[in-house]
Amino acid sequence: MRDIAGGSKALFLTLLPEILAICQLPEGSSLPAWMPESGFRASLHTPGELTVVCEQRHIPADVKNEAGWRALGVQGSLDFSLVGVLAALVSPLASAGVSVFALSTFDTDYLLVKETALEKALQSLEEAGHTIVDG
Repeated sequence: MRDIAGGSKALFLTLLPEILAICQLPEGSSLPAWMPESGFRASLHTPGELTVVCEQRHIPADVKNEAGWRALGVQGSLDFSLVGVLAALVSPLASAGVSVFALSTFDTDYLLVKETALEKALQSLEEAGHTIVDG
C-alpha cells in the first residue's frame, strides 16, 4: 500500500477471471451439492438464509441468484488493525455509481462488481490511485 490523496492508501488489486453469481438459499440449508470444491467460492449462514458465491456455471437454473459478477481482490495480507481499506475502494465506486458486493476473508478483502459495470469500476479505481492486474 502507498498513500494517495486524502490520506487513503493506494491498493494493489487482482481482477479474477471467473464470472460469479450470488445465490440465496433458504434458512437452514446445507451447502449444496452443486457448489464447487475448488476455485473462488464463499458461503455465509445467517439466521434468515444461506448465501453462496461461486462461478455461475455451477448454479442450477432453479436456484435464486444474481449472476454476472467479477471479483477484485486486494493483494497481500491485511492486518485486522487497518482502518479504511474497504472505504478506499468503495468510495470511488459509489461516486461512479457502481454497486458492489463485499466479501472479507481472514487475510484480505474482495469486491464483486457486475460485469456490465466492470470497465467503469476499473477506471474509477485507477483514477483513485489503485493498481489493478489480471489474475
